[in-house]
Amino acid sequence: MANTVIQKSAEKAVESAIAAALGGRSIVLVGMMGAGKSSIGRRLAARLGIPFVDADSEIENAAGMTIPEIFAKHGEPYFRAGEARVIARLLENGPQVLATGGGAIMDQRTRDLIRIKGISIWLKADLDVLLRRTKRRNDRPLAEKIKDLLPQREPVYAQSDIVVQSRDEPHDTIVDEIIATLPQHVGMESRP
Repeated sequence: MANTVIQKSAEKAVESAIAAALGGRSIVLVGMMGAGKSSIGRRLAARLGIPFVDADSEIENAAGMTIPEIFAKHGEPYFRAGEARVIARLLENGPQVLATGGGAIMDQRTRDLIRIKGISIWLKADLDVLLRRTKRRNDRPLAEKIKDLLPQREPVYAQSDIVVQSRDEPHDTIVDEIIATLPQHVGMESRP
């Protein structure tokens, strides 16, 4: 029992130190729809004691319509331009955990801003996992194009600071893996 309390206390200290070491930077989750960016992001933010922000929700709030409605009414280029503006604005508000849309990182300026103002984490998920997770959702544009989009996007996602495999494990396991990799990326001294 005492060991568990000591271990939890040590984990909390590391999580607090990571949050402090971020300064004004954001932890930016990238990856395909269905990779778990929102659900893992919420848990990660809670563990670090910093806000969680979902870029897609912010885009919908700014536009006053859903993403499928934006695509239908204005088209993808309009959506992508608005997405880039919203992410640029959100990156001014760190520290936070920011979940981005699957295609957001394809914009070079967005990638550059994330590199300057954040730490990018690719939640890499295999095609079968993505298809299984997105099959339940009919409200997303491009869901049927995952097979085509994945090979195009993976080389760009692979430029992320950290790569973590998103798989059928409890999300807290994946959050633990992210937290274990963060100290070296936020400038904390590595401990033996």
